[in-house]
Amino acid sequence: MTGILDAQALLAFFGKERGHEKVESALIKALEAGSHLLIASVNFGEVYYVVLRRHGSEKAEEVARTIQSLPIEVVDVDPSLAKEAGRFKAKHKISYADCFAAALTKVNKGELLTGDREFEQLEGDIKIAWI
Repeated sequence: MTGILDAQALLAFFGKERGHEKVESALIKALEAGSHLLIASVNFGEVYYVVLRRHGSEKAEEVARTIQSLPIEVVDVDPSLAKEAGRFKAKHKISYADCFAAALTKVNKGELLTGDREFEQLEGDIKIAWI
């Protein structure tokens, strides 16, 4: 099953916050299997701006480079993915950026790695692996 990352999962990984071990384990498994975890470009941008705000541009660029070196594929948003995200936003009280992580998960029949409790309301719609 394809692993999908939301911004919170990557921020936990980089910040060594609660759940970072599960993200690290998923990255190692992907590397060993020769596969990738996925993250929507919107969520990649979310990671970037959070790090930029907290730590400045040098750290944000370092994190961006590190993400590109890991077994993570940044998936561009196309109209199909945007429509799926729009469906989640119309149906649930969830941030628009999180709707893209949910949409990517649904479209790929994957499993979302997150610790963001905002996703609890989507447990009937997508598979979630809590970190």
